[in-house]
Amino acid sequence: MMSDTFPEQGHAFQPSSSFTLQLVVKDGQKWWDRAAAAGCKVVMPFEKMFWGDRYGQLEDPFRVRWAINEPAA
Repeated sequence: MMSDTFPEQGHAFQPSSSFTLQLVVKDGQKWWDRAAAAGCKVVMPFEKMFWGDRYGQLEDPFRVRWAINEPAA
């Protein structure tokens, strides 16, 4: 389970770079475009990697990093 912080209960927002959430999807470009349109900042461009998959990283407005991985066919 994940949720936003609850400042009214004394829990302040604290950005973290200690994890990256990864989506492994067949239609990576669709997910990538959707995230970019929603305001995510590109950290690593979505492109074909040396291991064959298409992969990239974004950071959302809450400074959470997301990786999108489209496995090679």
